[in-house]
Amino acid sequence: MNKKKHFQVVAAVIVHRGEILCMQKGETRYHYTSGRYEFPGGKIEAGETPQQALCRELLEEMDVRVRVGEHLLTVTHHYPDFSITMQAFLCQVDSRQLVRREHAGHCWLPPQDLVFLNWCAADVPIVQEVMNKMSVI
Repeated sequence: MNKKKHFQVVAAVIVHRGEILCMQKGETRYHYTSGRYEFPGGKIEAGETPQQALCRELLEEMDVRVRVGEHLLTVTHHYPDFSITMQAFLCQVDSRQLVRREHAGHCWLPPQDLVFLNWCAADVPIVQEVMNKMSVI
């Protein structure tokens, strides 16, 4: 029996002037993530804290420096081919400038409009949490 790989990952809910950064994936090897939206982030490397991993991943993927804030929630999700445990953090930036190195597109939306995007399944609970905390953001 093949055991699915499990990854420890982080995600940034990046807020700037009341809007949230939403990143669109390009074509992936999995139809259930291709073209869908996600909160940016990535895998936690050995010896890194989640916050350090988030800062590193965002610099690598988008050339963005963030101030990592409150931990929002941790999501465990089982996709057909792998599973993840994802820690999501609220993050602040001083500018909306970014370089898309790994994503096909992006947009900035007010929290109440996040539901209109086609999100990766693991990110849906984060969308719900952001919408619940809308008044705080």
